[in-house]
Amino acid sequence: MERFRPFRIKNRYIVLACIVLGIVGWIFMPPVLPHIQVPAEAYPNGPLFTLPIIGDFYWTNTLTAMLIADILLVIIAVIVRRAAMSGELIPSGFSGAFEAIVEAIYNLTESTAGKWAAKIFPFFATLFLLVLIVNWTELIPGVDTVGFLEEAEDHGYPVEQVVPGVYTIVEPEEDTEHGEEQAEHGFTLIPFVRTLSTDLNFTLALALVSVTMTQVFGVQSLGFDYFSKFINIKGFSKNPVFGGIDFFVGLLELISEFSKIISFSFRLFGNIFAGTVLLFVIGSLLPVIVPSIFLMLEFFVGVIQALVFGMLTMVFMSMAVAGHGDHGEETAH
Repeated sequence: MERFRPFRIKNRYIVLACIVLGIVGWIFMPPVLPHIQVPAEAYPNGPLFTLPIIGDFYWTNTLTAMLIADILLVIIAVIVRRAAMSGELIPSGFSGAFEAIVEAIYNLTESTAGKWAAKIFPFFATLFLLVLIVNWTELIPGVDTVGFLEEAEDHGYPVEQVVPGVYTIVEPEEDTEHGEEQAEHGFTLIPFVRTLSTDLNFTLALALVSVTMTQVFGVQSLGFDYFSKFINIKGFSKNPVFGGIDFFVGLLELISEFSKIISFSFRLFGNIFAGTVLLFVIGSLLPVIVPSIFLMLEFFVGVIQALVFGMLTMVFMSMAVAGHGDHGEETAH
């Protein structure tokens, strides 16, 4: 064990040097709270192309984040596949940890969905891993903080050259005569990469995929009788009172399917966007040690939100393939 001690000491020195450099940089060039907006920022090269009905198509920094996340997922799949094809009975390292995560996800799906676990598991695992990767991108240095400088009409900051060709935004100088902050040239930062979960388009697309595939699995399991869950008129012939209640409950079920899209979209978007704003504010107010605590907090928030999104999708799909009403009784017999 002694041979590993120099490496541990070396790593401690590296961490200590990073902390000292961060504090020194914060003193001599304090960070500035950047302009925060909900829509994703488009690169300043103009639209890539124009469609007749849709209009201009811009490449945004969240699309870059999506491309990076997809590449990372493919790389992980290749690494795990090579480890599985190597013939080792007990995988170790990254592939072993990844296999343990996948096995836990499959066991959870099997205990809930039963025989439909083989079909539901790929959606659960893919959504969980994708959301987890895109949530953790906000912890990478440079994400949301390195990009283009564009002249802004409002909320602009002056810039200062760090090294030749590299600039940073700084706090505007205060006009002592009038007591107002003034900047000669106002600029705003357009990050190269922005956390994908802070784009409502992404979370809405995931919600649509989740809810749509839930209906598909319900039809595959129960046939067109699945839609009697939403429009139930069979009970009117037996008892008009209870039939009316069943019809009203079905309408509530239909409304709940649309509300799932809203809750899926805004739950993930709201939590990650709020976490990003929190990191911006804390990073612009306090030295480097304190923001590290909030970085660890966002690490766990990213895991929890990915797990919640995947598990809710899995549970809703399991409920859709289960029998309901008279059809459920016939299936049980």
